[in-house]
Amino acid sequence: MSTLSIRDLDLNGKRVFMRVDFNVPLAPGGKEITSDKRIKASLPSIQYALDHGAALILASHLGRPKGKPNAEMSLAPVAVRLAELLKKPVAMAPDCVGPQVQALLPKPGEVLLLENLRFHAEEEKNDPEFSKQLAALCDVYVNDAFGTAHRAHASTVGMIAYVKQAAAGLLMDKELEYLNKVTKNPAHPCIAILGGAKVSDKIEVIQNLMKVVDRLLIGGAMAYTFLRARGESTGKSLVEEDKLDLARALMAASGDKLMLPVDHVVAAEFKAGAENEVVDIVPDGKMGLDIGPKTIENFSKVIAGAKTIIWNGPMGVFEMPPFDKGTVALAHAVAASGAVSLVGGGDSEKAIKSAGVADKISHISTGGGASLEFLGGTELPGVQALER
Repeated sequence: MSTLSIRDLDLNGKRVFMRVDFNVPLAPGGKEITSDKRIKASLPSIQYALDHGAALILASHLGRPKGKPNAEMSLAPVAVRLAELLKKPVAMAPDCVGPQVQALLPKPGEVLLLENLRFHAEEEKNDPEFSKQLAALCDVYVNDAFGTAHRAHASTVGMIAYVKQAAAGLLMDKELEYLNKVTKNPAHPCIAILGGAKVSDKIEVIQNLMKVVDRLLIGGAMAYTFLRARGESTGKSLVEEDKLDLARALMAASGDKLMLPVDHVVAAEFKAGAENEVVDIVPDGKMGLDIGPKTIENFSKVIAGAKTIIWNGPMGVFEMPPFDKGTVALAHAVAASGAVSLVGGGDSEKAIKSAGVADKISHISTGGGASLEFLGGTELPGVQALER
């Protein structure tokens, strides 16, 4: 199965409904955007549509308004910022369906931003009537919101049944290109680096990647569940006691693919500047908060020899120095490897940027939950709906 791209469509004179991910962070009160990264991510698709003669309708959710209007989750600040970035007017609709929206439908070259889709409970319920109302606004549908591709909502799945043509936007195209490249037919050696807090968050990812990768490097708090399952002392480190049997089964199935930390940066308490030391075994009364220098060396050697690298999750409490050294060191190792590299997840992205190597990573995924589910082998509803 394949998906059409926005590049495959004749957009000239057509009303194009583009589902984007403008779920931006807002300052308290909902008036000020604190990061416009998600708006900028879809600018290439927006500009492409306008350059090819489209009358453009943009739609997104923002926050969790629970199916009713909430002024603090309005997309109005996004319309203002988007107009600045495009250097042209962006009309703001008072709703996303209904006669008021119909009266504002754009002409070719114009842009209309619909109000928050989730102000209607029918959006998340994938309601057919609501889907038909959205589809009635347009001639062509484009999904550029990879970050919501794992949700079967009216604007990501339901309305596609009622439009003449549906395609992926440039951002969606790029996400799928890289995710398929690293999971379906990667260049070997292929390695994955997994971190974060919980094994339970990444069970499917571990199981699926075991079929693909040559080595799987595990750090972060989730490593301590594996170490405890292996019989090692983990002190006060975060351990999922109910996942020890699962960790044993994963280790048994992995053979020698799975690599765990051999030393740790530990402290008695979880706070910035806490007195810390490097140990091989976590003692009682201490907790592991980062991988140690021997682990950094071991992991970096594997990274240096890789042709494909998948990374999701930090190696320690990277946002709290001095427990960021392991994550930053691996970020530099990935950047220097020359491998095709895909980094997914908000924390991993922050780590890459704080290490100053974002420009040396092949692709940084914009969809945390969606990329994680894809890596776990799950078919994404928003992608399936585009397939032909």
